[in-house]
Amino acid sequence: MINDQIRIPINGVRQYISIRSEQERAPLLLYLHGGPGDTALPLVLKYNRELERSFTVAVWEQRGAGKSYYPFRPDETITIDTFLQDLLELTQYLLDHFHQKKLYLVGHSWGSVLGLRFIQHNPEYVYSYIGCGQVVNMKKSWQIARNFAIKQANGKEKEKLKQIDPAFTGEKWLEDLLFLTKQITKFGGSLYGKTNQNSLIPPFLLSKYYSLPDLIRRQKGSVQSLRRLWRELMEVNFEPILSYEVPVIFAEGHHDYHVSFDLVKRYYDTLQSEKRFIWFEQSGHFPQWSEANKFNQLVTELVKGKLEP
Repeated sequence: MINDQIRIPINGVRQYISIRSEQERAPLLLYLHGGPGDTALPLVLKYNRELERSFTVAVWEQRGAGKSYYPFRPDETITIDTFLQDLLELTQYLLDHFHQKKLYLVGHSWGSVLGLRFIQHNPEYVYSYIGCGQVVNMKKSWQIARNFAIKQANGKEKEKLKQIDPAFTGEKWLEDLLFLTKQITKFGGSLYGKTNQNSLIPPFLLSKYYSLPDLIRRQKGSVQSLRRLWRELMEVNFEPILSYEVPVIFAEGHHDYHVSFDLVKRYYDTLQSEKRFIWFEQSGHFPQWSEANKFNQLVTELVKGKLEP
């Protein structure tokens, strides 16, 4: 049994890693949370603990977020590449520490940006990549999200949505982003069958690994990460990349308007390398938690060699 809750220096910053497994020599699986800055350790422990039977599951609280929170300095370079450098150093640490050659990589939402970028540049470290709430083209995705919300809304909310720039280039871009996200959630485009994300809160409140100060740090980390990274994130577009050296599996909620499910499927159809697509019919942006049993089985089948192309 492995249960390591540790902070290690990664690329010059101490960061928190949860490493758990029911076996001593299980293959490594590294989970990349969304956001940026939206840590997920208690949710992974609640909904995806079954994975610990087949994997050594590492959940990374990324720099400046959650249990890895610290205030970003005004002169500090914080870019997507910063996180990719962190991810490379963390991957090398895990592989060295557990004497393994490769690992499995799961990326959700913002974490899916890091995941695809990582296998693009460092395929030698990864057996397979699983993306859920996969980002493909941020500008197109938010245009689709805004159109979805406008179609559902009425009155003042509809008029306010029409005024929002889905590229988020204005002075009030963060306010617009939060409002649009709230409307998408309200109309069921985020957490399937629900009009809010309240059901994702109790695991944080009840987790023995999350204190009240951690919850406060999580909120601060989310805001500062959005402010530093959102403009660059809006430029992300994977559509020109048609091949990866690592098998790619997309696990997608069929009701995800937070990150467009349609864009993911269309991108998948263009890929010319080893791939697999699995719809989660009762999920929006969070298939790994809305349909946890199905997701856990899918990922477990990778290591058991039962997942067919």
